[in-house]
Amino acid sequence: MQGTLSAADLESYMINKAPRAAYYIPNYISEAEEEYLLRQVYNAPKPKWTQLSGRKLQNWGGLPHPRGMVPEKLPPWLQTYANKISSLDVFGGNCANHVLVNEYKPGEGIMPHEDGPLYYPTVTTISLGSHTLLDFYLPLDKGSSEEEAQVPQTEEQRHVLSLLLEPRSLFVLREDLYQNYLHGIHPHMEDTLSNKVANLEQCVAQAEETLTRKTRVSLTIRYVPKVLKTTLFLGRGK
Repeated sequence: MQGTLSAADLESYMINKAPRAAYYIPNYISEAEEEYLLRQVYNAPKPKWTQLSGRKLQNWGGLPHPRGMVPEKLPPWLQTYANKISSLDVFGGNCANHVLVNEYKPGEGIMPHEDGPLYYPTVTTISLGSHTLLDFYLPLDKGSSEEEAQVPQTEEQRHVLSLLLEPRSLFVLREDLYQNYLHGIHPHMEDTLSNKVANLEQCVAQAEETLTRKTRVSLTIRYVPKVLKTTLFLGRGK
């Protein structure tokens, strides 16, 4: 992995032009690591893939559930990065135990959403293969008056900022920006960078540059606090 990043170092990567708190670390992994991870993703058994509208994904570590996740051991190629990111103390002293692998082809995206209460309120993402723009929005109920709240607002009106996630970067999202805003990815084929991209100063790409999307694979690494003890499911008599 590229160098060694400590929990204390993380603060220097905070995106100052966004609400608290988002962190962007370009070139967090090397090109060789990127190739290795992509190889592992595409070597996974076909049944690991789930096709959704606008993307497909692999679920590793278990299926999060309100009653608790039945844990599954992460494969070594994911556990390595779960450990590395957890060493930044972004999960309250816990080690990440869940990874979603998402594949977005050019022109695919995901609707504005929040990640929900099953996860510790921090999400970390390693991007592979291509960039994307991650967009942030005010939720529909954020109108300044009761009357305004009842008026449908377009995504464009509620858009607050975008963040450029380049290949091999690490992105960490937590606190107010995680809990009080929606995030999503527009299904575009290319992105022209503007002053709405709040982390542009920390990126390799430059303002007004147009980037063509390729197939992007993201590793979304998180901690699920509520985990069931597997011994409950091993049939210990009646």
